Order: sequence, then structure tokens, then C-alpha cells
Amino acid sequence: MKGFVFHGPGQSAWEDVPDPAVKEPTDAVVRVGAVTICGTDLHILKGDVPEVRPGTVLGHEAVGEIVEIGSDVRTVRPGDRVLVSCISACGRCRYCREAAYGQCRGGGGWILGHLIDGTQAEYVRVPHADLSVHALPAALESKDAVLLADIFPTSYEVGVLNGHVRPGDTVAVVGAGPIGLAAIATARLFAPERIVAVDLAASRLEAARQLGADAVADAREDPGQLVADLTDGLGADVVIEAVGVPVVRPGGHVANVGVHGRPATLHLEDLWIKNITITTGLVDTHSTPTLLRMAAAGRLPTAQLVAHTFPLDGMEEAYDVFARAADTGALKVVLGGHPHDEVAVPAA
Repeated sequence: MKGFVFHGPGQSAWEDVPDPAVKEPTDAVVRVGAVTICGTDLHILKGDVPEVRPGTVLGHEAVGEIVEIGSDVRTVRPGDRVLVSCISACGRCRYCREAAYGQCRGGGGWILGHLIDGTQAEYVRVPHADLSVHALPAALESKDAVLLADIFPTSYEVGVLNGHVRPGDTVAVVGAGPIGLAAIATARLFAPERIVAVDLAASRLEAARQLGADAVADAREDPGQLVADLTDGLGADVVIEAVGVPVVRPGGHVANVGVHGRPATLHLEDLWIKNITITTGLVDTHSTPTLLRMAAAGRLPTAQLVAHTFPLDGMEEAYDVFARAADTGALKVVLGGHPHDEVAVPAA
């Protein structure tokens, strides 16, 4: 089969790789029907994630069809259409019992496209399949469902829930890429008074407006002043992303969602006296079943985040488009895997 392989910083290729097979009784093999690219994949290609070994197939988000299962798999069968979660969960360790699947100590956590071969291929082996794949509602299209593998649960859990968004809050979302846009969409579920989006790109600020941001600010033009003007000088109740610290009010929350490729400085000498709560973390995907039901009911604007589509063998072009988002206007890119599941190639 073909897969997109990391060969070291700045080196990758769509090439022949061995077909995956069941190795453990809890495994499933999935034929990939749709896959997407994450900002974390770009960090890997830059060399920011040294745990990823050369020769690894990248990717941790996919929709597909079960083609083989191990003897201990109980929740899915060959022929089932499933969402492959970005997080694998053994279901037995202390963290999994607390639904903190991202910290799984039983061979799970973020392993796909990180510690083992991932989803950017024609087939993928998924460990701990009972908790790591989710049966898909028939009404949910693959290009929409694949966004629930990572960006929607990440934005919702690490951003909105960790940030304790409440009715009537002012929420500032700093960075209106795919994660930020999904944070806007899911923050709206909690009826905040206003959502302010901050970014450098005009196209992303427009996308933020379309997804429900009440105000937008160019990051180069003192967004803190805009937030102050909107809140009578108080500041935002919740800021989603670490670079938003200057616009948070005393007693507010800063929820760091983004992946950092290098150290970041936090001025604790200024923050402690303001009672600022800062959270960060890896997504657990405990919310995925809920988000799937909402998406199937048309309550999540998944389609609005898909700006470009490609066939699966267009992986190298898709990476180029996604990496140059400021020039291409890319939000989320989706690639189809097999003829009945492929999405159309966009016009130039």
C-alpha cells in the first residue's frame, strides 16, 4: 500500500509501505476513506517532535471501514464505517478509568503517527479498537466526520471546557486557524456574551465571523484594547491560547490549546496577583461520542472548516497547501482514500 512517510526534518514522501495487520487481539485494521492533516504534522516535519522516528507513517485522524479485527474486539465488526480517534485508549489503566485517555499508560494516548504508523495511508492498524474507533451515523459524511477525530474534541475539551466558558462570558480566541475556529463554534454552545477572534490573516478573521465571532481583531493592532473597550476595561473572562494572556481579566482563565515548537515565556511575576488560571494539555477525546451526535444532527459547522479537498494520493500537494495557509487560505484540508469515498480535487 501507499503511505505518507516521515524521513527526518524536512524530508517526507508518499511511497510504498508494508500493509498493516492485526498484531494484538485488541487491534483493528481500517481501510482509510478520508484523512486530514493537522498542524502537529507540520511540527513533526520541522523536527519539533523528536519522538517520531524516521520511517513513520504520519497522521492521527481518519474515517474508514473496518476490514479486520482481533479476537478481543467487541464493539465493531468488518464492514463497519468508523471514525479513528487521534487518541487510543486501553480502557484499563488508572487514567483511562478517569476518561483521561490522552494519558493512557496501557499502550495508548497519542500513538498514531507519533509512536507507531498513522492514518495518512491506504490502511491503518488501530490498537485498542474498542475505545479508539467510533461507529459513524450513516447520515454523517466522511469529510465532516474526520474533523471530529482531533480538532473539534481538542478545541472543546482543551479550550472550552478547560477554560470554563460560561453563559455571559467574554471569550477571546487568539489564532483563527482550524483549532481556533472549532473553539469558536463549540464555545457558542455555552452562550457567551461575546466571542472575539484574533489573527493575522484577514481570510481567517472572516471565517471566524462566519462561524460566530462577534468581533475580530488583527493581532498587529492591539487586540487587548479592543477587548478592553468591549468589556469596560475589565478584559476577557476566558482566553483560548497562551499568547492571549495580556487580554485576560483578573480571575480569568487562559486555556492553551496550541502545540509549541519551542519554549514560551510566562510572566508569573505579573500573573499571580491577578489570580489567573492557566491550563494546557493533550486532548482526551472523551467528548467524541457527544460531538458525533451533534454533528449528525447538524449542530456543528464542520463543513465550513474544509477549504480544500484532494484525493489521497495528492498528499504532498495537500501538505504544501496546508503549510502555506497564509497564501492559500487553507483551513482544514481533507483527502479521500478510495473511489467511493474520495472527495473532489478543487479547481485552481
